Amino acid sequence: MSVENDTSRRAFLVKLGLFFNGIIGTALAVPIVRYLLSPVIREKKGRYDSWLSLGELEKFPAGQTRLATYRNPVVDPWDGQTDDIACWVRNVDGRNFQVFAINCAHLGCPVRWFAQSSLFLCPCHGGAYYQDGSRASGPPERGLFQYRYKVENGNLFIKAGEMPTPGQPVAKKAGEKTTCA
Repeated sequence: MSVENDTSRRAFLVKLGLFFNGIIGTALAVPIVRYLLSPVIREKKGRYDSWLSLGELEKFPAGQTRLATYRNPVVDPWDGQTDDIACWVRNVDGRNFQVFAINCAHLGCPVRWFAQSSLFLCPCHGGAYYQDGSRASGPPERGLFQYRYKVENGNLFIKAGEMPTPGQPVAKKAGEKTTCA
């Protein structure tokens, strides 16, 4: 074996190793770069700006609180039934409504409505809320989250793509109503 032949073999193997490392590096970099650029290239499609129907007003009798469901506007095709979200609808007086998120403000457990006591109760840590969604007792530091709503053509609509945070004021547009604290 000559030195020249050994050097070319070594150079060939180094080049082959660099080539395979480049392929593997590219394969690993593509999903990372795609993830980093996703906020820029993702289509918004108005998913957050849509109003979702909870149904006709007859489903929610005056003075009662009922469970309703809606389809999450921010879903992917593989989400299945997990994109059906429940909420509590309280018809205050036949014209005004309160629509509450089903999750407790403490740790997110689903609250239940008990008409006998006019309370929402959380089974996880004993949180209780009055019928207007305000905190009654237990570990939650605030009341239930409320959705913005509007009534059009005999149907109740909610804006469900966003939820308010405790320090965030809820801006209303013409025709919208809310009772967020």
